[in-house]
Amino acid sequence: MSGKILVYTGDGKGKTTAAVGLAARALGRDMKVIMLQFIKSPDRDYGDQIALERLGCEVYQLGAGCTWTQSAEVNRAALKSAWQKAKEVLQNEEYDVVILDELNIALRIEEFPIDDVIPLSEVLQALETKPKSTHIIITGRDAKQEIKNLADLVSIVEEDKHYYQDGVQAIYGVDY
Repeated sequence: MSGKILVYTGDGKGKTTAAVGLAARALGRDMKVIMLQFIKSPDRDYGDQIALERLGCEVYQLGAGCTWTQSAEVNRAALKSAWQKAKEVLQNEEYDVVILDELNIALRIEEFPIDDVIPLSEVLQALETKPKSTHIIITGRDAKQEIKNLADLVSIVEEDKHYYQDGVQAIYGVDY
């Protein structure tokens, strides 16, 4: 069976959570899974990262954190390095499932130039030429139409109601 490209996008909560659930399922079937996180920083830990690592998944937090907390230069350097790592992973057949967490967010950054550090044309080429059996999961709001066009599955997670609207901050074990 050929590997599929799955995209979880939209403005609702649960895109990374869906990818983590898929990773758990794949790990349960003795598949090799890697998650590359484009925005999350290695300076923090997250419950999904901890759980996946306990299950045998490689997780790399390659970002600089929220784009507004670091300078454009710091963010650009982190994203460039993240994309280099992703290209390496996407070019080999070592992994059954590759999760590109928050790649959609990285591609939509408007606060500073991004096209030269993660060129959309390179992303599309990497997806088109991925190893035949590898499944790719891409998460994050506002997926580019070109990525959705390449995908075999696109799920839109919509927000109907969220406790953030009531002033509730991120919840330990639920949101991180």
